[in-house]
Amino acid sequence: MKQYRLLTGVLAVIAMMTACSDDEIGKGGIDPEEYADEWYAGGVNGTVFNATSKSYRQPVPAIGEDAVLHRQFMRGEDIFGRSFVASEGQAFSGLGPVYIRKSCVACHPSYGGRSQRVDKFDTSDSRNGYLLMIYDPNEPGLPLATEYFTGMTQTRAVSPYKPPIEESGIQLEWLQYVDEYNNKYEDGTPYSAGKEYAGTLIYPKITIAQSAILFEDFDMSKHAACIEATIGIYGTGLLDAISDEDLRAQYAEEQARGYCMGLIGADIDETGLNPYYPGVHPGRFTYLCTRATLDNGPGSNALWNITNVIRPDRRYHYITGRYAEVMSKDPDVQTGLGQTEQEIYSYLMSTELEPEMTQEDYDAFMVWHRSLAVPAARNLDDPVVQKGKELFYEAGCTACHRPSWTTRDNYKPLPALSKQKIYPYTDLLRHDLGMIEPGRAQICRTTPLWGRGLMLVNSGHTDMLHDLRARNYEEAIVWHGGEAKESKNNFRKMSKDEREALIKFLEAI
Repeated sequence: MKQYRLLTGVLAVIAMMTACSDDEIGKGGIDPEEYADEWYAGGVNGTVFNATSKSYRQPVPAIGEDAVLHRQFMRGEDIFGRSFVASEGQAFSGLGPVYIRKSCVACHPSYGGRSQRVDKFDTSDSRNGYLLMIYDPNEPGLPLATEYFTGMTQTRAVSPYKPPIEESGIQLEWLQYVDEYNNKYEDGTPYSAGKEYAGTLIYPKITIAQSAILFEDFDMSKHAACIEATIGIYGTGLLDAISDEDLRAQYAEEQARGYCMGLIGADIDETGLNPYYPGVHPGRFTYLCTRATLDNGPGSNALWNITNVIRPDRRYHYITGRYAEVMSKDPDVQTGLGQTEQEIYSYLMSTELEPEMTQEDYDAFMVWHRSLAVPAARNLDDPVVQKGKELFYEAGCTACHRPSWTTRDNYKPLPALSKQKIYPYTDLLRHDLGMIEPGRAQICRTTPLWGRGLMLVNSGHTDMLHDLRARNYEEAIVWHGGEAKESKNNFRKMSKDEREALIKFLEAI
């Protein structure tokens, strides 16, 4: 079996950035010709040969070759891991007045690993990276209740302000589900055989007490709530470097195919472009592909809207006008601040607030965000893994999980990521998987599969899918329905050894 060994020229970088021992990452240098392209999941310039618990937090090699980028990367990593505070004049001040979490790592544990399935919605729980959303289940597109709540609902506030929803009134239940096959494969084996939860499938249900809602005129009985787990961060710079033209071509190909018909963006207009960026960029980030570029992507936005820390390009709060109105009229808030209704409202709705984060810190954060490498594939020379790859293709999984892309010629934010052949195993389009109670993610982006096999060593769990209802790869596959039902049934018809081989392949990439 091939062991991890460092690329020539990368040894010093990895030692400097992570202080990993030789025993953790292998010894010596290698001739790049020894490995086929697919070992380099993030391309030669975007891959690190590291399979440790630090594999999701490694920089691409170019970061260690430039002293300025290296300093920015390290500063950006520090910002990602720090908790912001409400007190003025302190380091990392600016939290609130309402917020979702105090830090980025609170939503993305293990530096980009996925959050963990929990039994209680408690944002003080370090495992819980879930985001809460309130929407109208009776309207097309399941629109968010943005008159009252921000897109990602805030449940924390800095006194004397009050949160839009009190967490004590949020109930999270995991309900049992039995599919049309009685949760069994064609050979009679129950799903997840050998596990303590064998033969069961679960999905989350969120209910919110009317008394927990700040707004007296908001009727929760006419709305629904759902949770979505935060996604991995590593490799997002490489996904950003895929050209718009290639993504549009993938969309056109899938539309013409008529099977596994992917959609670009939150909604499709007559040109097939993301309406958030009409005629400019197709969406590729977030579960609903509502963000098209990393500069206006989930990390860039989350750094602001999760904490409400003001920065030069966002000199206003992430709140709703309705929230500002209610808080400005609240006697407790007026007394606590010693301000009038108009003063409170003017502050909350101002678009000219003083930045609490410097431009330099934001730029450093984006260098870090863009530069996280992808762990190399593992065990691709194992005959079982090779058989699993063959079965993955035969089952039709690549209809949505497109194996490879080549990044564009001139990716200006980080030129080293240009012209890289990468293996994310995603089409970056949205599909209907026909799942029961999917929340707003009824039509959800194809999840990139690269590096997922290291979830257990990085995060301590293997919870998957948009709301973490799948407890392992196996359950993630059998939850596939809708456009992916044919591929799921091909998996169900396989023998036990074949199913295990396919999963070994997924763990390897």
